[in-house]
Amino acid sequence: MDWQDSGTILSARPHGESSAIVEVFTAAHGRHAGVVRGGASRKMAATLMPGSHVAVSWRARLEDHLGSFTVEPLASRAGALSDRLALMGLNAVCAMLGFALAEREPHPRLYAATEPLFGVIGQAAEGWPVDYLHWEMALLDELGFGLDLSRCAVTGTRDDLAFVSPRSGRAVSRAGAGDWAPKLLPLPLCLMGQGPATWEEIGQGLRLTGHFLGLFAADHGHRPLPEARNRLIAALARQGL
Repeated sequence: MDWQDSGTILSARPHGESSAIVEVFTAAHGRHAGVVRGGASRKMAATLMPGSHVAVSWRARLEDHLGSFTVEPLASRAGALSDRLALMGLNAVCAMLGFALAEREPHPRLYAATEPLFGVIGQAAEGWPVDYLHWEMALLDELGFGLDLSRCAVTGTRDDLAFVSPRSGRAVSRAGAGDWAPKLLPLPLCLMGQGPATWEEIGQGLRLTGHFLGLFAADHGHRPLPEARNRLIAALARQGL
């Protein structure tokens, strides 16, 4: 069994004396692991860093075997290495993909949304935190738990949407919320495409996506969300001080 694909390194851990077990998020084969011979060497360290864009060839005797990878670098996204916040963002995306996606299950739509995000974070481009927020919305949608922000769940109106129900994931207007407003999650304007995103709005949005990722991707809190995401959220919150 063998195939060739491209993707991004999610993680690498030592295996034996000189090899590494590497996980890659690929275009056609989803999240896939394999052994890289010599992957523990200094020569391979930069290529196998989380966030590196690579071409991979996978080979195994049987389809359900771990198999081995041959890896060639395509893009390093090294710009994130000189920006602490961007590096946290890169690690958070890699960790969330490894956490939320079943192994060997293709996700072509999510892959198409993720590679550009890796690109802007890897360049430490300005404005990537709001791109990350929208990516978490796309991740929820890919998992089958997308939020419905099109109209108020109570009144049916499309106007003045300000909250999200923590149970249904549907938007609620100020008028529809009434006395229930304190029990609802704030809906930041940036998720509605209204105006530039402030740090406060990005924080609100990530608390919103984090709530539903905790329910669905984390099995109703039975698994904690990755620490890499927690570190990113804390660092972004400090930006707004």
